Amino acid sequence: MRGVDETSGSLFSYVDIEARVPARHPLRQIRRIVNDGLAGLDGEFEGLYATVGRPSIPPERLIRASLLQILFSVRSERQLMEQMDYNLMFRWFVGLGIDDEVWVPTVFTKNRDRLLTTDMARKVMAAILAHREVAPLLSDEHFSVDGTLIKAWASMKSFQPKGEAEGAPPDADGPSGAPGARTDNGQPDGQPDATEARPARAEAEAPPDAPPGAPRGTPGEPRSTAVPDTAPDQPEPETAPMPRSARRTRNAEVDFRGQTRCNATHASTSDPDARLFRKSRGTGAMLCFMGHTLMENRNGLVVQADLTRADGHAERRAALAMVHRHSPGSTRRRTLGADKAYDSADFVADLRKARVTPHVAQKARHSAIDGRTTRHAGYALSQRHRKRIEEPFGWAKTVGGMAQTMLRGLDRVGGRFILTMAAANLARLPRLLAA
Repeated sequence: MRGVDETSGSLFSYVDIEARVPARHPLRQIRRIVNDGLAGLDGEFEGLYATVGRPSIPPERLIRASLLQILFSVRSERQLMEQMDYNLMFRWFVGLGIDDEVWVPTVFTKNRDRLLTTDMARKVMAAILAHREVAPLLSDEHFSVDGTLIKAWASMKSFQPKGEAEGAPPDADGPSGAPGARTDNGQPDGQPDATEARPARAEAEAPPDAPPGAPRGTPGEPRSTAVPDTAPDQPEPETAPMPRSARRTRNAEVDFRGQTRCNATHASTSDPDARLFRKSRGTGAMLCFMGHTLMENRNGLVVQADLTRADGHAERRAALAMVHRHSPGSTRRRTLGADKAYDSADFVADLRKARVTPHVAQKARHSAIDGRTTRHAGYALSQRHRKRIEEPFGWAKTVGGMAQTMLRGLDRVGGRFILTMAAANLARLPRLLAA
C-alpha cells in the first residue's frame, strides 16, 4: 500500500538525542574519554573564571566543540554553529539539548581564544593521555621526534621591510621623487602648472588655419561674444588641484625579483610571529611556523606537541624541551629516534646527559652518531618506527585544517596545533581500544 505524503505539525515532540546516536558510533568512546579527562581539569577551570558576574560558555563545551570542529574538518566557527543548530549528533557530543540555543560565532570565538591557550591545550592532551584506558597503550621508553611547517595566515606581500612595517604605509605610487610623486605646485612631477597648461591647450585646440591666439571653435562659426568671468588685465584665479586618494589597492601587483628579503630585515605586517623559512632544498620559502611532536613508538600516539617560530635550530631546541617536559627528572634510560636534521654534536651530547640514547639518523659526513649506538638492534628498530610520526602530521594537515592556519599569533596557533594533535590521538583511540 502506498503511503500518504502529508506533513502534520505537532505541538509537542519528545526527542531523545542519546537514542539517535548509533550505539557503535566511534564518537561514543571519544566522548566518554574526553568527558573523563575534562572532569579531572575541573580545578583548573575553576581558577580561570570569576566567582561573580554573568555566566560564560562552559569551558567543557568550548573544548568539546573545538575538538568536534577538528574531527569533522569544519572550516569556520560560523559553519560549526550552523551544524550545531540542526545536527543532533553535534548537539549530543557538545552537551546541548534539543531546545538549547547555539552561540553566536563571534562570542564562541572570543571565549575559546581566552580559554584554549598553549598551556591549557597541553593540559587537555595530558588529561586524555592519562585516562585509565589510554595510559596502558603508551610506551615510556621509546620515542620519536620530528617537526613540520605550518603555513601562516599571511601573504608574501605582507613581508615588508621592518621600517615600513612599523611606520606608516608607503605611498601607493612610490616614494617622493619617483614617477607619480607630487611636487610643490600640487601637480605630478614633470607636468606643467595648471596656469601654464591652459593657454597651450587652447592654442592646440584652435582651428589649424586660424592665426595664433585665435579663440577656440569650429571654422565658420561666429565668434562668441560672452563676457569673460575675469577682466583681461587680471590673471585667472588658480584652482586648487583635486585631492589625491590615499587609498591603496588591496591586491596590487608586486614584483619581488631582484630584492633580498630575510627575517633580519623584513617582517610580516599580518602576523609578526611568522617567519620566512623553507625546510628542505628544492622547495620555496614561505611564511610559516614550525610544529613539533614527540611520539611514543608502541602505538604511534603523540605525547607532547609544541609550536615555535621557524628557524634552523628550532627542531632541536623543541625536542629537548618536550623530552624534559614529558618526564622531568627521569633517570630511566630512554631512546629517541629522529632524522638527519637532529644529527648535531651539541644535541646528541644534551640527550646523553639526560640519559636518552640518541637514535638519530646518520649524516653522510661528520656525523655525531658513532658505532656504540648503531651496533645495537634497537637503533634500526627506532629508525623504522620514527617514520610513523608523519601520520599525525598528515592527518593534522588533511583533516585537522593545519595545512594553513587561519589564526594569527604564536600562542593562538600553538594552542590550536596542540589541540589538533590531541584530536589525532582521539581519532585513533576507538580502533586501538577495540583491538
